Amino acid sequence: MFSLDGWREILDTIAKNRLRTALTAFSVAWGIFMLVVLLGSGQGLENGVEYQFRDDAINSIWVRGGQTSLPYQGLQPGRPVQLTNTDYDEIRGRIHGVEHITGRFYIRGRLTVAYGNETGSFDIRAVHPEHRYLEKTIVTAGRFLNDIDVSEYRKTAVIGVAVRKALFKDADALGKLIRINGLAFQVVGVFTDEGGEGELEKIFIPVSTAQRTFNGADHLNNVMFTTGEASLAESETMAAAVRQRLAATHHFAVSDPRALSISNNVEEFERYRQLMNGIRLFVWVIGIGTILAGVVGVSNIMMIVVRDRTREIGIRKALGATPASIVGLVLQESVFVTTIAGAVGLLMGLSVLEVASRNLPADSSFFRNPAVDLGVALEATLLLIAAGVVAGFIPARRAARIRPIEALRED
Repeated sequence: MFSLDGWREILDTIAKNRLRTALTAFSVAWGIFMLVVLLGSGQGLENGVEYQFRDDAINSIWVRGGQTSLPYQGLQPGRPVQLTNTDYDEIRGRIHGVEHITGRFYIRGRLTVAYGNETGSFDIRAVHPEHRYLEKTIVTAGRFLNDIDVSEYRKTAVIGVAVRKALFKDADALGKLIRINGLAFQVVGVFTDEGGEGELEKIFIPVSTAQRTFNGADHLNNVMFTTGEASLAESETMAAAVRQRLAATHHFAVSDPRALSISNNVEEFERYRQLMNGIRLFVWVIGIGTILAGVVGVSNIMMIVVRDRTREIGIRKALGATPASIVGLVLQESVFVTTIAGAVGLLMGLSVLEVASRNLPADSSFFRNPAVDLGVALEATLLLIAAGVVAGFIPARRAARIRPIEALRED
């Protein structure tokens, strides 16, 4: 079936019908090219979505106080809702499913930080120890804040690698005293963060110390917590429980949309994930549809080939060729053309994705690293070979049914 003579016949047929073969091969190559490019583009979009969530835990809920917009039990709208340490304790102890939790107290503006003769202006974040899990803080030296730092109001600080470089150059920062607005804080750790250069210019200090030092009373600007392995529905239940409990504490209507801002990253990530699934399905439908159009073209061309070679096929059968050998000859040509064209389309698609990936800006956040993994490429190749078999099967059956006597009567 796959003899050397058979291959010579196929190559001779292709050589005699170059334009027809080229157009057929182009339709197949274009189909696999579009499939690869679309799949790679879809992966680039998915990478971009994941990149958007790189800095924060995707299984987290963020709570922020707002301003009432509805009257409640005789109280007028327009009252500010100020979160406090009590709210942090309530959520930590009474909301089922909370994994890691932190409060955050904002120190407005970038404060002046000094070490020796070096000074800089950096953003100070006052947080609880578990904040590292909410923003995926990676400690590279020393440690992060701990519970003792908070309970004893210690003046400790964990600095970003950009802060360390600005203040200490290449020297070790651990154990050194830096001055934040003139107040001495001991560096206990250095961290890095995947959130970008801006995140590396932060300094973390204990929330209790900041509240006492910067006249924050017991105020918190945010309370954030992770939901562990909770499903979307379970995270929504937790968010609703937080709203209900804080509504009772701060005396506002549970239905008041502006009294409390609750951002559920589980919900946000699930929404993007469903969008990506829809895009992925769309890509496969369009890509396979394009390949099928090419397959139809191959099938039509093979029908023409069989018709043109009717007399030749009749002679072969008269000389003893079996139907199986005739089917094999037609299928061999169909699979050969489809596979070669598909390989060209595959290489072109991968090349386009590689060029696009190399030329994308490093800080691109919505479209990143468009690529198709090896498994998908192999699946596309197998799909292509199967398409070649399907494309040649009907013409091959027709060729196998040709009667020698009728074929020899063909002009």
